[in-house]
Amino acid sequence: MFAAALDDAAARVQARFDAVFADLPDSPIARGMRYALQGGKGLRGFLVLESARLHGLPPERADHAAAAIEALHAYSLVHDDLPCMDDDALRRGRPTVHVKWDEGSAVLVGDALQTLAFDLLARPGCAPDPAVRADLVLSLARAAGITGMVLGQAQDIAAETAATPLTLDQVIALQRNKTGALIGWSAEAGARLTGADPAPMSAYAGALGLAFQIADDILDVTGDTATAGKQLHKDAEAGKATFVGLLGLDGARARAKSLVAEAEAALAPFGPDAEQLRHAARFVISRDH
Repeated sequence: MFAAALDDAAARVQARFDAVFADLPDSPIARGMRYALQGGKGLRGFLVLESARLHGLPPERADHAAAAIEALHAYSLVHDDLPCMDDDALRRGRPTVHVKWDEGSAVLVGDALQTLAFDLLARPGCAPDPAVRADLVLSLARAAGITGMVLGQAQDIAAETAATPLTLDQVIALQRNKTGALIGWSAEAGARLTGADPAPMSAYAGALGLAFQIADDILDVTGDTATAGKQLHKDAEAGKATFVGLLGLDGARARAKSLVAEAEAALAPFGPDAEQLRHAARFVISRDH
């Protein structure tokens, strides 16, 4: 079942983190890192492990990459929650890192999580072929940086003070960077780990990432803060252009379902072996947090 597979992936990623931190001296920053890595769905790590399985790799050959993307994602959340960004006090049902400690510590925790991601990918245990490891590092740097997630975050900040609200096409472009880039890397990682062409997974990854963000926009309107584990209803208060605002609630739900169908169709060449990835696409629009 999908839920069990998601839990198994999260446990494998956590075991990799446990091994990493066992080799590090205890410190406030290390404790903050571990705190930031706890909770969450672990979807990105799951996508890495499942895409690796789809390309013939056992999970133990992909857990470094799975942990790397979860560390990178956690860093982005720690920094995104800071007062200079979204100023959130709640994440994954607990106080955010800067609330539990302080802003300086949160910056350093995020920095350390980001560098840990690339540390994990560069380790020989990630992949025996140095060229594969180099490709993973380069591709994640591009997905996370000024051509990917950071660009999307900058576009999001700029949109808050723009003279006119973003159009639907502009929101799609923004979210393909801010949210979609890391989800895309996760889904393509299995191919990269085997030295295969990641392009066949690109259509799936693109549709999945956009469906995920539309579901987030819907949750921001219809969700419950206690269930979601984070503050909701902030987009409307900030006057942000969202999929719900542009398409309406029913329209956003319809677009998300259409994208899930598109993601599932993209997996047709992989046959029944890709069933768990099809479940992942359905999961992103059915979750309540």
